[in-house]
This record gives sequence, structure tokens and C-alpha cells, in this order.
Amino acid sequence: TGVVFRGVPGGHELTSLVVAILHAAGKGRQPDDGVKARIRALAGPAEVRTYVSLSCTNCPDVVQAANLVALINPSIAHAMIDGALAQDEITRLGIQGVPAVFVGDELVHSGKGTLLEILAALERKLGTAASSEAPTPAVADYDVVVIGGGPAGIAAAIYSARKGQRTAIVADRVGGQLQETVGIENMIGQTYTEGKRLAAELDAHVRAYRIDLLEHRRVARIERGARKELVLDGGERLRADSVIVATGAKWRELEVPGEREYVGRGVAFCPHCDGPFYAGRPVAVIGGGNSGVEAALDLAGIVSHVTLVEYGDALRADAVLVDKLRQRPNVAIVTGARTTAIVGDGAKVTALEYEERATGERVRLSLDGVFVQIGLVPNSGFLGDLVERNARGEIVVDDRGRTSEPGVFAAGDVTTTPYKQIVIAVGEGAKVALAAFEARTLGA
Repeated sequence: TGVVFRGVPGGHELTSLVVAILHAAGKGRQPDDGVKARIRALAGPAEVRTYVSLSCTNCPDVVQAANLVALINPSIAHAMIDGALAQDEITRLGIQGVPAVFVGDELVHSGKGTLLEILAALERKLGTAASSEAPTPAVADYDVVVIGGGPAGIAAAIYSARKGQRTAIVADRVGGQLQETVGIENMIGQTYTEGKRLAAELDAHVRAYRIDLLEHRRVARIERGARKELVLDGGERLRADSVIVATGAKWRELEVPGEREYVGRGVAFCPHCDGPFYAGRPVAVIGGGNSGVEAALDLAGIVSHVTLVEYGDALRADAVLVDKLRQRPNVAIVTGARTTAIVGDGAKVTALEYEERATGERVRLSLDGVFVQIGLVPNSGFLGDLVERNARGEIVVDDRGRTSEPGVFAAGDVTTTPYKQIVIAVGEGAKVALAAFEARTLGA
């Protein structure tokens, strides 16, 4: 099959083994023909390796994506490698974070990822060959196209379909940020649920309607006109009377020297996945909100020392979390500090540099890892100047989700609507779908 498991795929990777067996037998959910054609166009031969930890919650998504590529494209082989059983390779390659995807000895992807992201990384590395398959139709027509598969996007699509609108969703994956959320205790009507479970419920709900779900895709741009034309990354084109943007947000990067160069080699975004790699060693956490303080608390039980660095003059996390953090003997808290650089020796991170904002003094901390936890940035860059956005990149909307561009609506975390919560995103998605329907049928 071209799919190999080097190690015993226990823990979270047991799912990857089961899914690989099902996919090899032609069972289970598969990408649609458009995505398969893109996978088959990858230029081979190539051997892809993904190094994992069996305790990593992000690794199975990457392993399963790379396995699918190998099963669909016979010129690509993929091996999952349990890093605990390949220490010589881990050391030689300088891996300090998982999942880590290699072609040869070149790291092509590090950290959490979707099928779309793995496919894009392999396209950049391997290139593509001319496909002999029939081309996708030039344009598909819809009444409404929803961009984004999170709570806001799914709600918008369902409400549009219930109004009899021909509806499509363009999304990397259904669930969005829910896929990376563990416990959820504030979803009204559910005392407790988990992100992946809620995402699966959204997926099942949307598939109960006549909605075209175009997964593993992103919109490259939207062209103006009486009807909007959407150009997708893979070259497909869609046309619609109304477009609803519900693309949510992603983890914010520091954007300092050394950050991107050392992702997977000392720079990390997931303390649960990558914390064990730094057992007994010093690390820093950047960000004093709830995410940063929770990360520092988790890491304090694993590493030798944690330095929490916050730009503001005080931590912004809930008081109960801050109190717990201050009780940890191996944690230092630095406030009023601007991170200026992440320093490495070419193979791994060796230090963090920051500036004390009050005095301008430069400080260098010797350490082995930096965990970035500074919040979210809206996924609105693909819109360019199509709609008005504020300084933070959020799409400016009115009380009905209308943007500055007629026919384009927006909902959820990508907008200026305050309070980024799941329950609010669901309500905003429904509201905007109704507003788009009224605009199209009643001219409201």
C-alpha cells in the first residue's frame, strides 16, 4: 500500500492504523474527486516520513493525511515513525517537536496540520505532474457559498439550505478551531463536551442537508461583480449571489527573528504535544492570557524551569489560574517585556531575547524551548481590499453581518463582533444566513 508504521501504533495512533486499514480497503470517508486529482498530480517517487509521539493529540491528523496521500498516489510512500523508538534519527535530524514530516532529510511540515496543509507542503517540495484526469468544470453556480467550516459557517450553511438556497461550503475541514479544543463547558444545553465530538456533530448535521461540502480547500480570492466569483487554491471556481465569510481565526505568531526558522526545533505552539520533548530542561512561554498561563502550568510539571513572558504590565489570565501559577516553585513571571528574537545554533533553540519596556534593557535567557501562546489572528488575509477590515484584521460588519461589499457577509471570530465564543458564533452564523436570504429575495 505504500503505508508503513514503524513502531507499535498505540495511544492516539491506534486510530491512524484502523483508518489506514479501512482506507486501504476502499472504506471510510474519502476526499472528493477534485482533491484526489490534486493528490495524484504530485510528482514522485518520494518517501515521506512523519515522526510522532504516541501521546501527541495533533499527530494522528497529520499521519492520516499523509497515509491518504500514499494510498491515492502510488508514487508516494509514507511511514509513521514512533520517535521514542528512533532516538538516533531524532538526534540526527534535530527534531524537538511533533508531528514532524520529512522528505529525505528535509523538514517539510512541523506541528498540527490538515490534509490540505500536508498536500500543499508536498506540492511545494515535490512539484506536480500534468494530470490526465478530466478537468473540473470551469464554474459551479450557487445561491450562497459559505467560506469556513466552524460553528459560524456550519450554522450559516444549514440556515441557508433550510431557506431553499443552493448552498456550498468551502472549508479546510469541518469544525475549525473546535478540532483543537479539548473540554467545552459553556455550550448551552451541554454540560460538557469536547471539541472533536462537537465537530463530528456539526459534520453529521450539515451532511443531513443538500449542501455541497467542498473540504480540503481554501479560497485564494473573491472577484467583484453582481455575482461573486470565488477562485480556489486548486484552480476551481465557484459563483454565487451571496458569500458568507466565516473563516475564524488561527494562532498568532510573534513575528520575530528566529521564530519560523526554529518551528519544530525549539519553537512550539502545543504544550500538550511537545512538552515531553523538553523534560528536565528550561523553557519559556510567551503570553500571559489564559492560554499562556495554562501552558505554563502544564509545562511546570515536566520541564526544569518555566519563564512566562508577558508584554503587558500584568497577567491577563483568570485570577484562579494566576494564583496556581505563582505557587509553582519552578516558574518565573516576567511582565512588561517585549520579545525581540529567538536565538538558535542552526540546529535548535538556545536562547530567548526580550526587552524590558520600562527601561529598554535587553535580556537574554538561555533555554531550550519557546512556547508561543499569544492569542488568535483572524483568517481574513485572502480578502485583500474586498471588504473593510480593522487594524486587527477583523472584518467590519453591521448588526446583520453585512460587510462594506454588497453581497458579502461575515460571521464569527473573523469579524468585529465581540466575545469570541462558540455559542455566539453559532448565533451569528444563523443570523447572517437569514440576512443574506432577505437581501437576495426581498432586497432588504
